[in-house]
Amino acid sequence: MGHPFPIREIARQAGLSEATVDRVLNGRGGVRESTEQEVRRAIADLDRQRTQVRLVGRTFMVDIVMQAPERFTTAVRAALEAELPGLHPAVLRSRYHFRETGPVQEQVRTLDRIGRRGSQGVILKAPDVPEITAAVGRLTAAGIPVVTLATDLPASERLGYVGIDNRAAGATAAYLMGQWLGERPGNVLTSLSSGFFRNEEEREMGFRGVMRARHPERTLVESTEGQGLDANQYDLVRAALERDPEIRAVYSIGGGNIATLRAFADLGRECVVFVAHDLDHDNTRLLREHRLSAVLHHDLRHDLREACHLVMRAHGALPPAGPTRPSAIQVVTPYNLPVPTAP
Repeated sequence: MGHPFPIREIARQAGLSEATVDRVLNGRGGVRESTEQEVRRAIADLDRQRTQVRLVGRTFMVDIVMQAPERFTTAVRAALEAELPGLHPAVLRSRYHFRETGPVQEQVRTLDRIGRRGSQGVILKAPDVPEITAAVGRLTAAGIPVVTLATDLPASERLGYVGIDNRAAGATAAYLMGQWLGERPGNVLTSLSSGFFRNEEEREMGFRGVMRARHPERTLVESTEGQGLDANQYDLVRAALERDPEIRAVYSIGGGNIATLRAFADLGRECVVFVAHDLDHDNTRLLREHRLSAVLHHDLRHDLREACHLVMRAHGALPPAGPTRPSAIQVVTPYNLPVPTAP
């Protein structure tokens, strides 16, 4: 486990004691495999944030806690680490707590563990349920500001929310869907990863409201609880298609789009309009292949920069500012894909 980092820095990144890290690095045993994995992840994180580790300045350690598919957490990690150097002379370091699915209590335990270990801030994507709201309250009481990302917890004591106006995004999807379907017959499948994420609920409400007002003849068929994971999504979409032979379009709110398209293909069905969210690596490829009609996207780097600024303001490192405005909703088609930036 070769590395150039002091044990002190590895322990801080992992949220472990220096003694525990020393035991792992020197193979002395007596630690769980999960703890060894935490040390390995900490070294990998430090290697990616190497320029931040070497900087001198006021340091903020921020924890990123997210329940989301790997394709989205990968995009968030890349966006945040691209923004970190631009925050100088402040030095911001990040620790990651990602999971694709699992019981809410696991995420609550993660938040409570952060509260015990200490942190300068938490950037959180989590279900809007009472247990999470209570955990955010405990962090706030401990002096750790919480910023919600992509999906909000408005009843909690979170410091602020960064992301798009999700109801407006759903309305935009309905506008595009109506324009592109035109007079062609067909029902529309709305696909959510979970009913417990407020952003998905708001997108669905915005979509349904505009479709009912402008296209009342269209039947909307809901599929939910796929968690954005391909295996779950395939089974749910295939079952919906088998039940309803009139489904010819998809508004994908929660992801799993490769699996959705595979279900259409395996049944010999055509998806004539497909509107999705987030320009992750899967959706970028599907757009290039003209298998998606459009992706509603927002600048994750802007969102993560705003989240970091909110944390820094909470600690008096930046002057006060007005309320954070929602991110701009970008409609990306196969013909206006952004040019990839150099790493």
